[in-house]
Amino acid sequence: MVLFMPDQLRADCVGAFGNPMASTPHIDALADRGVRFDEAYGQHTVCSQSRVSMFTGWYPHVNGHRTLTHLLQPHEPNVFRRLRESDYHVASAGARGDMMGVGVTEASSDRFGFTQKPDLRALRQFSTAGVGRDDHRFYSMWGGRLEGEPFDFDEAAVSTAIDWLTDGMPEPWCLFIPLIYPHPPFAAAEPWYSQHDRDDMPSPIPPNFTGKPRFFEAIHDRYGLAAMTDADWRELIATYYGMISRVDDQLGRVMHAVDEIGAAESTVTFFFTDHGEYLGDYGLVEKWMAGLDNCLVRNPLILHDPAGRSGVADSFVELVDLTATMLDYAEAEPTWTHFGRSLRHVLDDPSAEHRAEAFSEGGFLVEEEPLLEAGATGHYDAKQALQHEDTTLTGRAISIRTDRWTYVERLYEGPELYDRVVDPNETTNLAGSAATETAGVETDLKNRLFRWLFETSDVIPWEQDPRMAPELLAMWRPEA
Repeated sequence: MVLFMPDQLRADCVGAFGNPMASTPHIDALADRGVRFDEAYGQHTVCSQSRVSMFTGWYPHVNGHRTLTHLLQPHEPNVFRRLRESDYHVASAGARGDMMGVGVTEASSDRFGFTQKPDLRALRQFSTAGVGRDDHRFYSMWGGRLEGEPFDFDEAAVSTAIDWLTDGMPEPWCLFIPLIYPHPPFAAAEPWYSQHDRDDMPSPIPPNFTGKPRFFEAIHDRYGLAAMTDADWRELIATYYGMISRVDDQLGRVMHAVDEIGAAESTVTFFFTDHGEYLGDYGLVEKWMAGLDNCLVRNPLILHDPAGRSGVADSFVELVDLTATMLDYAEAEPTWTHFGRSLRHVLDDPSAEHRAEAFSEGGFLVEEEPLLEAGATGHYDAKQALQHEDTTLTGRAISIRTDRWTYVERLYEGPELYDRVVDPNETTNLAGSAATETAGVETDLKNRLFRWLFETSDVIPWEQDPRMAPELLAMWRPEA
């Protein structure tokens, strides 16, 4: 298995998912050979929370994995450790360090890290002089052109993966390649920086705070994004597209290496990300802990099984399904309760039904404010400040998407209801409408959210504890 995972990649910025301006020939070719999932959704819109969810099969609320700093613990399950227990050789190219707690990477991998370490100064080598903290472009995650061809984290991870493939790994193997691009700050070296004509870039969805959660306006104001000109947004978007083209080239190199060692016909490839990016839509940038917008949760998921069929699947998929699918291919029985469903039947028949809906979640309780991450510098200090100044801006939220509707329930604010057919950009909130067409829709979707929470509120560990610990049982024994 090859798991190739960029970071913060919007599905609608990939050619295979309908973007005519994107330059992604290798991703598109993989989609042509495999199955493209048009309705795949992540369960969280922030890195660590999403990664923990997809590789445990747990929703973020199941065991408290709802922040960037509460990672997988040694006593908790994950699919990589289960594969290793099932005689797979598990290799993690680069070690992102934002998913597994102390000791878990070692317990879940046979090898990890780099064959050649990256130059960690690479992302600081911007040529866009004069963009300081008092410039509105600073908090737009503005980057620009990188000088030279930096040997950064992604290049080191991809080179490591190719080295391991070329040198040979014990079979069967699972190769995990988590990247950083196209995560901000938005920056790319040539030829990627100039790959896309700025004049061809799409305009973002305009700001509109009516019927939207309060964080929309709070971020827009705190970051000074009203000062962003059309040219600024086009520059940012073109740079983001260039970063994606670099990711595409790196995928092509990995696929070539798999082919060179003669493993192409025996390797299942997974291409996906953890979450998306606002990229100027609604006057916002980056992502938000309680943001559940389509551009954040829709995932560019592609799976290629050489023995399966190719096509487009339009049934709903959740990223928790990755765990079940990997276990299915490995013929490894799970050793814990999870909520994923294997996608292998969809690879055999892309028209097959999989899920009737998809759920995503995010945010915190006001009382959890002391537990939220702090101490950020640079682009993220304003974001963290908002979290702590008014935690209701990051209040807990849950969304459900069906063929027709998106419904969002928020703990500290009113709900949202969008008609996905008439309003695919989810700009007009219909919650509370007296229209006949929406009568009963909110109640039905809220009931479905409640049932989902009921069914997934926690899991019972499979390991049973004795009814009385040995040291306590000794207290009841008669003295010898």
